[in-house]
Amino acid sequence: MLVRSKKEQDMKVEIWSDIMCPFCYIGKRRLENALKEFQHKNDIQIFWKSFQLNPSMKTEPGKNINQYLAEVKGWSMAEARQANEYVTKMAKEVGLNYDFNKAVVANSFDAHRLIQLAKAYGKGDEVEERLFKAYFTEGKNIADHETLVLLGTEIGLSSETIKKMLSSNEYAGDVENDIDEASRIGVRGVPYFVFNDRYAISGAQATETFLGALNKAWGEWEKEKPVHSSST
Repeated sequence: MLVRSKKEQDMKVEIWSDIMCPFCYIGKRRLENALKEFQHKNDIQIFWKSFQLNPSMKTEPGKNINQYLAEVKGWSMAEARQANEYVTKMAKEVGLNYDFNKAVVANSFDAHRLIQLAKAYGKGDEVEERLFKAYFTEGKNIADHETLVLLGTEIGLSSETIKKMLSSNEYAGDVENDIDEASRIGVRGVPYFVFNDRYAISGAQATETFLGALNKAWGEWEKEKPVHSSST
């Protein structure tokens, strides 16, 4: 799991991602691996940000993900399958098991509202991990409210709180604000990582790239914030 801290002195890392983005889950793992090697990992605070690759996507549980990709990308079915096989292999290299044969074509907006709710309870990383696994490995419909309630309760949120949120427009503005912010800073795709408001990495880059960004951003942050808690 990514290191989450509530200390005001922590250096900030922001991550824009979408649940249905296969590279976002891979990027999460690679950043986690970089943090394992980072000396000051306990002084890093992660902020998850919402992003939708296709805001107008219709939830179609019966549609094969290869068919969906072929339609939106203008690919043949063979090209779509080949692309998913490539990503599946990439995911396997960081210990993730993707099953695109079970993946459900679903709009992620309400899943992002659940993420915003979880963030309010200090469970942003937990809900990101659970939703990624649900989508890419378990073939769950991340637009289905009953499914979202179940996934949310698994990470410790109240089922009543989740149901109340989903039955309203709560946290929709937070999702839209994150997406608007991404547009303002020039984000064109995800995952997108911003270290200490200065250094950005686009895509699921190598662990070494993330580690380099952490070290560079930390060096500057440390000079600006000389008083901070020590890592353990």
